[in-house]
Amino acid sequence: MRVERLHVLRADQEANRGEFVTYVVYASHRSVHNYALEYAIHAANALGKPAIVVFPLIERKPHPNLRRFRFMLEGLLKLRGSLEGRGIKLVVRKNFDFLPLIRESCLVVLDRPYLAHQRRYIDEIVKGSESRVVMVEGDVTVPVEVVSPRPEPYARTIRPKVLRKLDVFLEDVPALAPKTPSLDLDVTSWDEDTVEGYVRGIEVDHTVDAVDRLVGGEDEALRRLRTFVGERLPFYSERRSDPGAVATSELSPYLRWGMISPVQVLREVLKHYALNDVNVQTLINELVVWRELARNAAVYNPDFGKFEGLPLWARSTLEDHAGDRREHIYSLRELERAQTHDRYWNAAQRELLSTGKVHNYMRMYWCKKLIEWTETPQRAFEYAVYLNDRYGLDGLDPNSYLGISWCFGAFDRPFFESKIYGKVRRMTEESLKRKSGIQLYLSRYS
Repeated sequence: MRVERLHVLRADQEANRGEFVTYVVYASHRSVHNYALEYAIHAANALGKPAIVVFPLIERKPHPNLRRFRFMLEGLLKLRGSLEGRGIKLVVRKNFDFLPLIRESCLVVLDRPYLAHQRRYIDEIVKGSESRVVMVEGDVTVPVEVVSPRPEPYARTIRPKVLRKLDVFLEDVPALAPKTPSLDLDVTSWDEDTVEGYVRGIEVDHTVDAVDRLVGGEDEALRRLRTFVGERLPFYSERRSDPGAVATSELSPYLRWGMISPVQVLREVLKHYALNDVNVQTLINELVVWRELARNAAVYNPDFGKFEGLPLWARSTLEDHAGDRREHIYSLRELERAQTHDRYWNAAQRELLSTGKVHNYMRMYWCKKLIEWTETPQRAFEYAVYLNDRYGLDGLDPNSYLGISWCFGAFDRPFFESKIYGKVRRMTEESLKRKSGIQLYLSRYS
């Protein structure tokens, strides 16, 4: 593992004082190709200590609904089985009930989060520790600060910076065997055999139903990856923007929850296709370039994910046109229920409601239309974030906030000035009608 992935948050304090090494799994919900997990096992072996994995069930996270928790908990049950097969104990605790374990640890290992509310959570762990704390950046291809020491305004500016380092960071992560198993450690854990068992013990919003067709877990993520590589990747560049085609990887929820890593995806792809294949290059643009741009923005822009985080030109032009007459104004309730005059928008919203995600091309149209149908651009931004975070299994993620911000002008250039949008790029029904599969998409979500 490259040292650039490691961030020491707290230096050594009385080395070897604790009973075990603790890895708090926050972002990387997987047992394979997990840099933080393997670092924790390696450190535990060197110290002659057992390693445990702590999974905190945080009830107060934004939008704690059944959809999000069921997907996460399905992955949790599979993660526990995989870790036990390696002799590692998974400890589940509610909220911050795991902090006493932090104080008993000789080393604490953390995943790296990027959003502000996630970083505050990590700060609480560091404050509660009396030993060394190391954060491992394992859910990007190239670590953020290695790519760039400053905010990048466009994909075209970050692209060469990340691609020139890409091959160096596509390293394998061998699964290590713990020298001292931890399964018999006397550490209490909240263990249930079913998702329903966990759901009964936490405060969950049941008004947002779970999505049956998307099952959580690293095994399901790997299955979808293999389907994508074997059946869809040959047509990815040509068909990925066609809403009616089945050409995308459908991995965004699994990447968001760390059930698969982007490095793992690329390594699997490159087993079968050349790096210069047009479909592989298109995938790299989405999986690496834009994803790394999202994390660059999350780290360097304190207002990322808010209207205030947009570039000045975009905010100014939208505000200049805030008083333009709108033909339609919809309430959040009407939008939530897909009750607009626009059948294309309604289909996209129904896809979000029923599947927990929106086709990448339709998501842009879905988001941009909110600018036309709300009283102010600020409210449009708030609605986009709310709807995506509440119903999207890939919501509450830098990628989602980058996509929304792009629809409001961020990471894009000014265009010819128009009503309501100002100089922000528009999307129209005509652009959708040119897509060969749009009728199929409409029938699917009508």
